Amino acid sequence: MTTPTAPDNNADHKVSNFLRQIIEKDLEHGTYASRRWAGSPGDAAHHAAGQPDPAKIRTRFPPEPNGYLHVGHAKSICINFGLAKEYGGVCHLRFDDTNPEKEDTEYVNSIIDAVKWLGFDWAQLGQAAGSAAPYQASDYFDFMYRAAEALIEAGYAYVDEQSAEDMRANRGDFGKPGVDSPFRTRTVAENLARFREMRDGKLADGAAVLRAKIDMASPNINLRDPAIYRIRRATHHHTGDTWCIYPMYTFAHPIEDALEQITHSICTLEFEDQRPFYDWLMERLCECKLLAAPSPKQYEFARLNLTYVITSKRKLAQLVNEGKVSGWDDPRMPTIAGLRRRGYTPESLRLFADRIGVTKSDSWIDYSTLEGCLREDLENKAHRGMAVLDPVKLVLSNWAEAFGSDGHTEACTQPAL
Repeated sequence: MTTPTAPDNNADHKVSNFLRQIIEKDLEHGTYASRRWAGSPGDAAHHAAGQPDPAKIRTRFPPEPNGYLHVGHAKSICINFGLAKEYGGVCHLRFDDTNPEKEDTEYVNSIIDAVKWLGFDWAQLGQAAGSAAPYQASDYFDFMYRAAEALIEAGYAYVDEQSAEDMRANRGDFGKPGVDSPFRTRTVAENLARFREMRDGKLADGAAVLRAKIDMASPNINLRDPAIYRIRRATHHHTGDTWCIYPMYTFAHPIEDALEQITHSICTLEFEDQRPFYDWLMERLCECKLLAAPSPKQYEFARLNLTYVITSKRKLAQLVNEGKVSGWDDPRMPTIAGLRRRGYTPESLRLFADRIGVTKSDSWIDYSTLEGCLREDLENKAHRGMAVLDPVKLVLSNWAEAFGSDGHTEACTQPAL
């Protein structure tokens, strides 16, 4: 039985939460003690040739590079990197770049800068700080395609050529089960041939998708044969025009976790309904011998809701694109870059993330809590000063009458007004 790694000295004051309890239980039971790490992400055979994993746990921070990070991301960064450090593990910075139409290298650079400014590093154990490059989902596209073909060959996926409207109508709703696609009974050979035509650019955008074959009557609509690959002719900022098909996020994300040997995949509550698909996919790819058990597990926490603050990346992008603000780093923006320009310190944001805690219940945090953390951090480090930016010249015509001929000396002892 493995003994939990002792928290670092700075963690003694940490308040327990459900994530710490899960990690401590896994460490106590040796849930991931058999894992191996080959020094880089890879499939089951790749890691089998490696050494026992020196990291007790592996977490990840996986932003999509389609905008600048905001204060809500700061909470997630502190949780993932903080837990990894506390329990003798490693946190991976990974770009979830599976949507080429909205992603850009500007956002990649801004995310790297924000994580570093907050005081975190994603180097592997034994590596020098700052020596590791972030991981990218696009580096795994070859494996994702291979995994998709494996699912087809095992009878777990098929190419569907219904229109988007028909797929939506046949999906059903919470009170009505879905209807099987007429393409659901295609043979393995037909599906493989059609999927390769998708890959080779022989089908138009939107003409077909690859769907997982699960259960069209499932009460969880996310398990009603979700799409896992679509045709999208778009130049990717990293892979260029190599691919014209791209994996869906719900398919790509579990695979990224597994290739990186992530133990605890921590995300926000909106992904809770996707967890059954996450587990289904891990089980199927282990059956196909592409991945090895134990698989990563997903855990959800409540996202940050801050009063008077917009934390929707789409809405923040709208403010930038419509010229309502000077840019993503406008001091009025709740982005990490904007908060930095406004005078916030990395220590204050880390204190804020620690103070609001981690729960599974949605709640609102008053903005004054964030301001209070900044004041507390600056209390013993910021120099106070007062300056008159636009002085008004005064002529004291009764100085001698009030203070006498040597009134300048007496005036120095007068209390300030």
